[in-house]
Amino acid sequence: MTPRGATVLAVLNGLRGDVLEAEGSDLAEPMCVRVGGRPCAPADVPGAGPRVVVFLHGLFETEYAWGRNSYGARLQRDLGVMPVYVRFNTGRHISENGAALAALLDQVVRDWPVEVERVTLIGHSMGGLVARSAGHHGGAWTRHVRHVISLGTPHTGAPLEQAVHAMSAALQLTPETRPFARFLRRRSAGIRDLRRGSLVDADWRDQDPDALRAKALTEVPLLDGVTHCFVSATITRDARHPLGRLLGDMLVLTPSAAGRRIGFADEDGLALGGTHHLALLNHPAVARQLREWISTS
Repeated sequence: MTPRGATVLAVLNGLRGDVLEAEGSDLAEPMCVRVGGRPCAPADVPGAGPRVVVFLHGLFETEYAWGRNSYGARLQRDLGVMPVYVRFNTGRHISENGAALAALLDQVVRDWPVEVERVTLIGHSMGGLVARSAGHHGGAWTRHVRHVISLGTPHTGAPLEQAVHAMSAALQLTPETRPFARFLRRRSAGIRDLRRGSLVDADWRDQDPDALRAKALTEVPLLDGVTHCFVSATITRDARHPLGRLLGDMLVLTPSAAGRRIGFADEDGLALGGTHHLALLNHPAVARQLREWISTS
C-alpha cells in the first residue's frame, strides 16, 4: 500500500476503528511493527541493534507521518540507535492500544535479534498517551526503558474533543438538533478518550460515553526510574501571549502537553514558540532535543 493509501486507511481507523474492529473488518489495523510499510515480526527486523527507540504516531496517522528524514533516521545515524515504527488503530480505546503495545514490546524484548539494552518510547499526540498506558500495563520490557518522550500529547485532555463532547450534549436537548448530536456521537472511542487523556479501561467500561459529567479519571503514575520528557508548542512565538495560552499548538494546550498535573518536571521539557501541532512530527529543534535526551541514557 502506498503512503497515501495508508493515510486514507488511518483516517478511517481514527474515525471508526473501534467499530471496524468489533465487526471483524479487514480494514481494522492491528498493532504491529512496520518496516518499509509492511508488518514485520520483531525477530525479523533487519539490522537490529541493542538500543531501541520506538515511535508511536498520533490520531489519523501512520509511521509515514514522521517524514522522510525522520527523527529515527537521524538518531540512528548520529547515535547508532535502532528506530522501530509501530502502526496501530487510533479509533480503539487508548487503554486497549496501551495493552497491545505492552504485549508487543514484551515480544520485541523477547524475540529481538540481539539482546536489548535499553528502550526509549517517543509518541506524537495520542501516541504519547498510548505509551503511558502501556507503562501502566507493565511487562518485562519496562526494565529496559530509560526515556518516555511525548510530543504535543494531551496528557490532561484536548480542548477540541472537550468542545465536541459538550456540543453533542447540547444538540441532544431538542428534537430538531438531535440528528446532529447522533452524528457527533459516532466518533470513535479513541477520539473520545482524548477529551480527558484517559489511559485505563476503568475510565470507560460501564460508563455512559455521552454523559456531560464523568467520574474522576484513574490516576496513572509515571514509570519509576524513567525520565519522562515532553515537548509543548504554541502558535505564537511567546508562550505567554494570550493567543498562545488560548490556542496552544492549535490542538493541545501547553499545560496539557507539559503534564503539569501528573508529575512531569519542567526541566525535562522543551517549549517551542511559533509552531503548530503537526510540525512536531519533524522539527529541527525537536530533533536536536531528542538527540540530547537520548544520548544521556
